[in-house]
Amino acid sequence: MLNLALCDDEPFFLDALTAQLSTYLTKIQRTAAIRRFSSGRALLDSGGSFDLIFLDIQMPAPDGLETARLLRKQGCRSLLVFLTVLPERVFDAFEVEAHDYLVKPLDSAHFRRTMDRAFQIWEQRQPKVLVVRQGTACEVIPLRDIVYCEVQGRKLYLHKIDGTVTSYYHQLEDLERSVDRRFFKCHRSYLVNLDYVRGCQAGQVLLPQGDTIPVSRLRERELTQALLRHMKGGDF
Repeated sequence: MLNLALCDDEPFFLDALTAQLSTYLTKIQRTAAIRRFSSGRALLDSGGSFDLIFLDIQMPAPDGLETARLLRKQGCRSLLVFLTVLPERVFDAFEVEAHDYLVKPLDSAHFRRTMDRAFQIWEQRQPKVLVVRQGTACEVIPLRDIVYCEVQGRKLYLHKIDGTVTSYYHQLEDLERSVDRRFFKCHRSYLVNLDYVRGCQAGQVLLPQGDTIPVSRLRERELTQALLRHMKGGDF
């Protein structure tokens, strides 16, 4: 669920923005937690963690831009959308890595595009996970934590970066369809996370802490190409 903060010193505009957000969320069948603030100071003092913050630029000190600067100094990585009646003020927003700006009164088409892109970025930021079910129990494992997967008989073994191993009954082919393209099938019995590959030599994939897993001779060239694509960020 997206966590939103709306910060504006005009109550009637906060009401209008809240209504527009509710309409948008209903239309796309999504939910969000919304908190409203009447000043930049109230937002800064809230200690809240937000995915998206709407900030009015023209507010009593600290105004929206100064509030954004202070948020960034605190390590805030929220998407920032500035609200203004003076579009020329928006050029100052580049220094705080603004996601977008909206001119008052709000244009519904621009608002929709802004929210569509915000949801897309938010979804990309969410850690991708694998849900492993064993009977009535389940374990949620972030894909980034899996170094490699191997199959032995009818069991899969997920080797994680913390040194632990999760095993369960599953097909490697089914697992391959459940993970993203950072995972490469280097051998008929192994999938390896390219984030952790340190090299390849003598038919072995080199992993952190000196671990190795086999790579089939016919897949060595493909592994090298996959690594190059992965390093360029074009794999997923």
